Amino acid sequence: MPTVPSANPAEHLARTVDIVALLERGRAMSTPVLRAAVDRLAPPMNTVSSYHFGWIDAQGRPAEGDGGKAVRPALALLSAEAAGAAPEVGVPGAVAVELVHNFSLLHDDLMDGDEQRRHRDTVWKVHGPAQAILVGDALFALANELLLELGTVEAGRATRRLTTATRKLIDGQAQDISYEHRERVTVEECLEMEGNKTGALLACAASIGAVLGGADDRTADALERYGYHLGLAFQAVDDILGIWGDPESTGKQTWSDLRQRKKSLPVVAALAAGGPASHRLGELLAADVKSNDFESFSEEEFAARAALIEAAGGRDWTSEEARRQHAVAVETLDAVDMPEQVRAQLTALADFVVVRNR
Repeated sequence: MPTVPSANPAEHLARTVDIVALLERGRAMSTPVLRAAVDRLAPPMNTVSSYHFGWIDAQGRPAEGDGGKAVRPALALLSAEAAGAAPEVGVPGAVAVELVHNFSLLHDDLMDGDEQRRHRDTVWKVHGPAQAILVGDALFALANELLLELGTVEAGRATRRLTTATRKLIDGQAQDISYEHRERVTVEECLEMEGNKTGALLACAASIGAVLGGADDRTADALERYGYHLGLAFQAVDDILGIWGDPESTGKQTWSDLRQRKKSLPVVAALAAGGPASHRLGELLAADVKSNDFESFSEEEFAARAALIEAAGGRDWTSEEARRQHAVAVETLDAVDMPEQVRAQLTALADFVVVRNR
């Protein structure tokens, strides 16, 4: 994984942050509200949602599944504190962002044909495509409902940011799907797609608590920029894991992104690099698009493509891009007047995103 840069003034304090405790705080404060929101759904959508979140197993029995990293709830609570508000103020925003994020996961898993998420069968695999679509739609509606129920001017501002982020997220997914059927995608196009698909919602998470806490647009916009660049760093690392990640850690198949023909950053960077490995990779991927048959591929064929991507420099370039986006995100925090402990926690969270292995 990429090495985190060390130039930020808050780094020394950031090293003292207990990142696990920070993530668990976000999870603990948001989960009761999230569960209450899911309980509003009509059967069987409430139980299907509970399965997706890992609260029950496929037979409806209580479970303790992996609920994800909880980065977005942690960001929303810190966002409120960055604006001088109590972390509780950010909870509705944290839950709303989580609902939108999981709406996107339910639909993405179906569109991508992913059968595993967080070491369990995906919702469409267990409950069918129709339920995956309906529950995703319901979670998106709940997100807006929860915010608007607050009935404040700040809630209206927060909802506007959330809906804009959601539209960009959907734009990114549409771009991602269209790129799978193209022989070539530029690095710039890939970064735009990932900025929409991942950066927009993390940007919203990093600013929504501040908005609910009464922050002005200048402060919220600066926190949003932090979240956007953090999202690009997050996705760059995710792209590396999508090809070379350990299935035991990621909960996905080996060569996951290659199986789906995703034009992720390592792939497009390798294709843009030039040289023998880049040229051969381009030939293979062009043939893949024409054949439209991955069912007969062996593990060795996927491994060969991954080796070509690495030989062409795609893996190293993506690691460097993760470091660059991390540095931009942390530097953006300089524009916000906030308690130093909160700055350190946001810096530590950025470090965690770049050095994670899942």
